[in-house]
Amino acid sequence: MTRVAVDPHGRPPGRRDAGAAAVEFVLVGVLLTALFLAIVQLGMDLHVRNVLVASASEGARYGANANRVPAEGADRARELIGEALSARFAGDVSAGTEVVDGAETVVVRVRAPLPVFAWYGPGGTLRVSGHALREGV
Repeated sequence: MTRVAVDPHGRPPGRRDAGAAAVEFVLVGVLLTALFLAIVQLGMDLHVRNVLVASASEGARYGANANRVPAEGADRARELIGEALSARFAGDVSAGTEVVDGAETVVVRVRAPLPVFAWYGPGGTLRVSGHALREGV
């Protein structure tokens, strides 16, 4: 008489991993989806930051021209942010002058919310500024 080994559930040997592929697929799929969403979130945050920095710098250069005032630089930065992103990112834009190493500069400051891709994300606000040397004071 030959005996066939069975597991405690009465299944023949070699069938213990049946259905494991589906479980592995779900577990790996969840991890890859979370990783993908995190990368998309980081990309969105970096894009918004770069647009805000570029707009603030361009606004500072515009406001630093000899025939302009700093407030016009803030308006220019607000316009650029509204065109590139959305008006909600251009809500808090200010401009002024500062003296750096004895030279008068125009500074444009922007405060904007960090974009949140899904239900998670860093939240908070992003603060950037752009500076330019004042011309013909």
